[in-house]
Amino acid sequence: MPALAEALARQNAEVELIACESQAGHSAPVLPNGNLVRTRLLPVRSRQGRWQTGRNDFFRVLCESAGDAETVIHDNGLWLPTNHAAARAAEVLKRPLIISPRGMLSGWSLHHRAWKKQLAWTLFQRRDLERAAALHATSKQEAEEFRAAGLQQPIAIVPNGVEVPTEVADPLARDAQRVRTVLFFSRIHPKKGLLDLVDAWAQVRPSNWRVIVAGNDEGGHQGEVEAAVRRSNLAAIFSFKGVVRDEAKWNLYREADLVALPSHSENFGIVVAEALASAVPVITTRGTPWRELIEHRCGWWEEIGAAPLAEALRAATSLSDEERRGMGQRGRALIEQKYSWRSAASEMQRVYLWLLGNGTRPPCVRGKLNE
Repeated sequence: MPALAEALARQNAEVELIACESQAGHSAPVLPNGNLVRTRLLPVRSRQGRWQTGRNDFFRVLCESAGDAETVIHDNGLWLPTNHAAARAAEVLKRPLIISPRGMLSGWSLHHRAWKKQLAWTLFQRRDLERAAALHATSKQEAEEFRAAGLQQPIAIVPNGVEVPTEVADPLARDAQRVRTVLFFSRIHPKKGLLDLVDAWAQVRPSNWRVIVAGNDEGGHQGEVEAAVRRSNLAAIFSFKGVVRDEAKWNLYREADLVALPSHSENFGIVVAEALASAVPVITTRGTPWRELIEHRCGWWEEIGAAPLAEALRAATSLSDEERRGMGQRGRALIEQKYSWRSAASEMQRVYLWLLGNGTRPPCVRGKLNE
C-alpha cells in the first residue's frame, strides 16, 4: 500500500494513507514518502474492539478526510473494526468504496479461525463487501475467490507492482565452492508453509546448501518452526534473520540462489515478484497465482505440501549455476515487462475515475457496475 500510494501521487493523484499504529510485538509500519503522501497513524485501539463506528477514531478521521466529492475510499483487508468503519464512512458520506481483501477471502484464510470469521461475515463483513462499488483482486485466482464467496460486484484485477533493483548478482561470478542459499522471505505464519519447507528439506538434504529465513514472527510460530528444525537435525542448515528491510532486503535476494515461498494461500505473493526482479528463480505452490513461473520457465509452481516441495527442491538444487541464472534472467524480464508500480497505479487510477463517473470502464474490470 505505501508503494501504491507513492506511485499514485507521482501521477498527480492526491493521496492520504490512514492506518493504525503497530500492535505490541509487531514491527513498525512501513510508511510512504512524506513529501508525496500524507500519512495519519491512529491509536491501536481503533482496531481492537471498537465496533461502534461512532466511537472509532478510524471512522471519525475518514469522515474528516473524505469530505471532497471527488474522493474514493480504498479499504484494504477484512475482519477488523477499521474495515467496518471504512465501509460505514463510505456509506454515510456517499463516497465510492473499493475494497482490496488482500487474500483474506481465500479458502485457507476463511478456515483459519473459522468460527470468528463466520460470525463477522454474518454480522457485518458480507454486508460491507456488498456495499462496495467495486472489489480489487491482484490476480484472476483471487477474483474467482470473490465469486465463490457469492460477491457479484465489478472486480478490478490489478496486480501489485514491484520495485526492480538496478543491480543483481551473477551466480557465475561467485566462488564455485560456496554454500548455496535458499531464501524464505515472508511473515513467519502457519499459512506460509515453513513447516512444509522443513519437512521437504529433511527429505532431500541437498549437499552444500543452506536455508535463510527472514521475516517477522507472528503468534510465536517461529518457535514451532525452530522446534521442527531441531527434530530434523537441521539446526546447522536453517538460520533465522528476523525483520529485514530496505537495502539489506535486496542484499539477501542478491545472496540467494533460490527463493522458496511454500504458502498455502497468497492473493499475489510479492516475494515471488521481488525475487524474480532480483533475477533469482522461485519455488512456490499453487496456493499462489504464479502459473507464469512455468510459462516463462523461471521457477517451479507445485501442489501444496511437503512431498511436491521436496521434488521441486531436488530438481532446483541439482541444476547448475548457469541453468539457474538463465531462469533468473527470464524471471527478471517478465517483471520488467508486466509488473511495475507505474503500471499498477495507472490502472488503479482509471478504476477510481470510473467509480467517480469520470471515465469509461477500464479493461481490467470484470462485471457490471451496480445501478
